This record gives sequence, structure tokens and C-alpha cells, in this order.
Amino acid sequence: MRCTACNSKVCRTGETCKAVSFDKEEIKNKYSEQHAQKIVQVAAKLVDNGRAGTLSRMEEIVEFSKLNGYNKIGLAYCYGMEKDAVDISNYFKLSGLNMVPISCTVGGYQESDFNETKSNTKTVACNPIGQAEQLNSENVDLTLTMGLCLGHDILFQKNIKSDCTTLLVKDRVYNHNPIEQIRQTSKTN
Repeated sequence: MRCTACNSKVCRTGETCKAVSFDKEEIKNKYSEQHAQKIVQVAAKLVDNGRAGTLSRMEEIVEFSKLNGYNKIGLAYCYGMEKDAVDISNYFKLSGLNMVPISCTVGGYQESDFNETKSNTKTVACNPIGQAEQLNSENVDLTLTMGLCLGHDILFQKNIKSDCTTLLVKDRVYNHNPIEQIRQTSKTN
């Protein structure tokens, strides 16, 4: 299945295309689960009735959190963005939410503790599994990721138990805006 190569776009008319390989009823049943239903309804409030594009990502997260009854928000952040993590924590506090920021270097491990190809290094390691476990132990309602390295974000997401969304993706070349490369490339082609 390659949706971008489809010319008919029947899914946009409410029909199912022939390339779908999942059980449509089974998927529908998953949306009827209480947790999924609440998220779907709250997400709709953020975009329906002309609201799409009227809130920043931060404003959306605050409103989404309040509508879902989330109060304790985890922030798994890259140590290189700690100043931003402080500012974000203050923003959430001013919004009436409790922020639990956890750095990628939590636990103070050395790279050689985690990476078998690194020996005798004194470099501090990123610890995305430890970040997830710390946030799990803090019983956060929602977790935001900010600037976790590629690969580390995968390990983090596999281990976090709370609902989780991305606040910021790391892209050092394009000022943390990875779509910019694609837009620049498509302009020149």
C-alpha cells in the first residue's frame, strides 16, 4: 500500500480501498474503547469548528491536557536543550499544570555501560530507557518528548507507559524543523 501513489483517494469519500489489509470492524472496535474514545473526542475539540491552526503546539498540549484531566506532565528532554526544558516547565506551571522534566543523562551512566563498542570512555551516556522508567515511577499522566536523538526516541517510546506525544524533534541542521529540508528540496525540483 502506498497512499501517496493512489489516484482515486476513495478513502476521502468514506470508502475502503482494496489495498487495506486490516480488519475494518476490529479497528472500529478499538476506537470504541473508553480511553481511545476520550482522546478522539478531546482531539476533535482542538480542530473542529474552525479551530484547526488557531493554537500553537504548546497551547494545544495544555488544552488537551486539561480537557483529558491530565495534571502531571512528563518531559523527556535532551540535556542539550535544558534551557528550553526550564522555559517549557515554567510555561506549563503558569498554565496550571505540574511538569516533571527528566534529562536524557538521568542515572549518570557512562557510554561504555550501554554501548558494547565503547570501552574505557568517560563520556556520559544518554539513557532513554532510564528516562522512561523514571517518568513511569513518577506516574505522569502525559509525556512529551523534546529533542531525543534518533534511536533514543525509539527506546524511550517502547518503555514509556503513559500517553506520549512529541513536542520537538531534534534536527540540528534545520533548527529542529525537519520538514524544512523537504520543502527546500521540493522547491528546487
